Amino acid sequence: MTSLDLTADVVALTRALVDLPSESGAEGPLADAVESALAALPHLTVERLGHTVVARTEFGRPERVLVAGHLDTVPAAGNLPSRLEQDRVYGLGACDMKGGVAVALRLAAQLTAPARDITYVFYECEEVEGERNGLLRLATHRPALLAADFAILMEPSDAGVEAGCQGVLQADLVVRGTRAHTARAWTGVNAAHRAAAILQRLADHTPERVLIDGLEYREGLSAVAVRAGVAGNVVPDECVITVNARFAPHRSPKEAEDYVRGLFDPASYDDFVVTDAAPGALPGLDRPAVASLISFLGAAPRPKLGWTDVARFTELGVPALNFGPGDPTLAHTAGEFVPVAQLRECERTLGEWLR
Repeated sequence: MTSLDLTADVVALTRALVDLPSESGAEGPLADAVESALAALPHLTVERLGHTVVARTEFGRPERVLVAGHLDTVPAAGNLPSRLEQDRVYGLGACDMKGGVAVALRLAAQLTAPARDITYVFYECEEVEGERNGLLRLATHRPALLAADFAILMEPSDAGVEAGCQGVLQADLVVRGTRAHTARAWTGVNAAHRAAAILQRLADHTPERVLIDGLEYREGLSAVAVRAGVAGNVVPDECVITVNARFAPHRSPKEAEDYVRGLFDPASYDDFVVTDAAPGALPGLDRPAVASLISFLGAAPRPKLGWTDVARFTELGVPALNFGPGDPTLAHTAGEFVPVAQLRECERTLGEWLR
């Protein structure tokens, strides 16, 4: 089994994490290494569920903070092993989010007597469908492990605070026609041609910008897949357009669905099938624990454009925010990296606040 040295410099630890592949569903070896390293620390109680590892201090402090990071990555894109160039750590998951995991692991080892009790959660399957998410499994089977006054997601945020998050809705708009031989196309109805009105409506749409607690959440609406046709000589009798909507957290998933449905002429499609939906999370900047960390960091919060597990904690009644090293626009890219300066800054500032 690969071992992790939590006393190593945060840069070296980040590289070690990157070099231990952990694509979603295959986090086992990395979870083993994390569990073994944390279990060696006498001030922590360590438990595991699947490929999710939870480590807790039990000092009876009046406040508990949860620090979480996911272990999985998207599939590799020729970006392994890691490399250190120009004060940047490059490699699969360096930005999203093994740099943040390295910071959390370093703090788990260092903070032997923190001012707040701390729960560290290193979880599986964040990058895939929600029902596989390690936090969801904990919430379902071991909810007490997620109890906290405040949660920090170590998602990449350029070492600043990104508050709240967008919700997400994915739906299939199904357009039907009548199959025919292409040599006699006029005897059928081409579903792909009928779908042109939906694609044009999407192209013409201007997403809204919504101001919440002084933060501007930019919504998005995109066609992400178009599927039609069974053979090169057959007029397609069905076309399915998959639409992905990112909505501001003032809307519920049902309100987002109604909003998206309302953009299209009902006669332009035959079925509207929601395939995935997750609520966003309001910024919650007025919550004391959130305000405390923001004040300590001295940086103006930004809105989180994208969905993170901040929304899951919000559903559990735990205020949460995103704070971690790395530029979120680099997540999932072949050239992703995390700046060395941000690794060190996040370790220093979060460590000081937790102390």
